[in-house]
Amino acid sequence: MGRCYNTIDIDAPVDVVWNRLRNFHDMSWAEGVITDVKAVGDKGGLDIGAKRILNDAFHETLVTMDPAHYTFSYSIDDGPGPVAKDAVERYIGTVKLSPSGEGTRVEWSSEFTSAADDEVAEFCNPIYSALLDALKKSFA
Repeated sequence: MGRCYNTIDIDAPVDVVWNRLRNFHDMSWAEGVITDVKAVGDKGGLDIGAKRILNDAFHETLVTMDPAHYTFSYSIDDGPGPVAKDAVERYIGTVKLSPSGEGTRVEWSSEFTSAADDEVAEFCNPIYSALLDALKKSFA
């Protein structure tokens, strides 16, 4: 089983960070990384089963949402290269927030099955790192 893991600390309270990133259909905080988000279907961005397409390439579904514990998870159902539906199985990404000092620690991780786990991780880790950097910059 392959894994990705990225983390960042943000100088803002956990409730504030959660409110910025919890809506599955709103990635306006990811300026320069996500250029287009299309909501698919009739589920809202806080509803389990909500679907989105990012940058006309990544097809994702919201799998869990736990506001009490500041976490949500999603599946990648199809995407480019190593995350295409015929290249990876059971791709689940998880975003988890926790208080860290006066601010917030944001952890972005994933687990998946692929014949090329390293290739998937090499593809996804820089994307998650860029997303976390963009999130932090949105609070500057």
